[in-house]
Amino acid sequence: MNSLSNFFHLKENNTSFRTELLAGLTTFVSMSYILFVNPNVLGASGMDKGALFTVTALSAAFTCIVMGLVANYPIASAPTLGLNAFFTYTVVLGMKVKWQTALAAVLVASILFIILTVFKIREMIIDAIPADIKYAISAGIGLFIAFIGLQGGHLIQNSDSTLVTIGSLNTPAVWITIFGLIITIFLMIARVPGAIFIGMILAAIFGVAIGQISMPKGIISAVPSIASTFGQAVFHLSDINTVQMWVVVFTFLLVTFFDTTGTLIGLVQQAGLMKNNKMPRAGQALAADSSGMLVGSVLGTSPVGAFVESSAGIAVGGRTGLTAVWVGIFFIISTIFSPILSVFTTEVTAPALIIVGVLIAENLAHVHWTDLEIAIPCFLIALGMPLTYSISDGLGWGLVVYPISMLAAKKIKQVTPMMWILFVVFVIYFFVLNFK
Repeated sequence: MNSLSNFFHLKENNTSFRTELLAGLTTFVSMSYILFVNPNVLGASGMDKGALFTVTALSAAFTCIVMGLVANYPIASAPTLGLNAFFTYTVVLGMKVKWQTALAAVLVASILFIILTVFKIREMIIDAIPADIKYAISAGIGLFIAFIGLQGGHLIQNSDSTLVTIGSLNTPAVWITIFGLIITIFLMIARVPGAIFIGMILAAIFGVAIGQISMPKGIISAVPSIASTFGQAVFHLSDINTVQMWVVVFTFLLVTFFDTTGTLIGLVQQAGLMKNNKMPRAGQALAADSSGMLVGSVLGTSPVGAFVESSAGIAVGGRTGLTAVWVGIFFIISTIFSPILSVFTTEVTAPALIIVGVLIAENLAHVHWTDLEIAIPCFLIALGMPLTYSISDGLGWGLVVYPISMLAAKKIKQVTPMMWILFVVFVIYFFVLNFK
């Protein structure tokens, strides 16, 4: 136990083995939905859902464990939402590209991702972003995951007239979210250790009790084979030979780059691990998630990236890589215990996401709101992430406006060359790659 404590620097980070275990379990439960969502989304492209279940678990496990051992951060990764939809509905179904070729595009993007990491370009970008912007990124992620929780828990729903509106209490499943939210709020304010995780357990029990969540049909199941997807990305590299496919490659690269970079900044900020506005061990963290994307593509899934749900584990005290290692272990275990995970529905995990959103949004207090040149881009980042349903799009709003607002404030000398480069990159990103 002492060797573990020394390796992960538990005492220096004011945490313990028990806290890291609870944090890992909380993060895993909060993001375990991806084990079912990713196969459903990618399965629409013609890929085998059984293989995708296993691939999702293995790619997440690999990246989490590498992140924990190499970077010592409590940040978990898995195939990301949004890019799996782009993979299936835009590339495969929209462009009529074979899923094997789409996997090859992910592989090429991951190689480029690693090159950017090796030359420390991603690290330079993180260090160049001003402190106020970093706080806005963190808060924006909080609002974003709270929005995901409200949506997944049916407390809000789509509306043709107002885009979103309050959910209906006539939906039985919404009462699971309401019950879990009330319990979690009470436990959090009462400062009960592990309040978020306890809230999810009680919400799951409540859901089973009212008949909205089915009891698992079993405890252990066989691990589905990944033979149908493994290596397909490598076998179809020669298919990346058209302008259209290179556009796909760079779209995967850009969205993954800014989604994971923004998520890493926000989570490290939330954990209080930023030092002098810089992210310690940034190179190791970036190497972990870029290598995870590479391994994931070979196994057979869309891009892997840092998950905002890691904030749930951080909120219960996770501060070191031991949290991420535990998440990886739980993903490996999940390959045979998948029936049990079925009770942790989106309604069960929704309260955790909402409460964590509240905790992270406190970073807005550190933004200099009286300086309009700072307040406007920060506001656009924080608001843009939930409203565009994209961390990278919300980040882009703010980074495009920031140099302009600083120019108007006659503070142009404070804008670093890297911020101007990001300005140009996002202008291209919005008006070329995302042109509609």
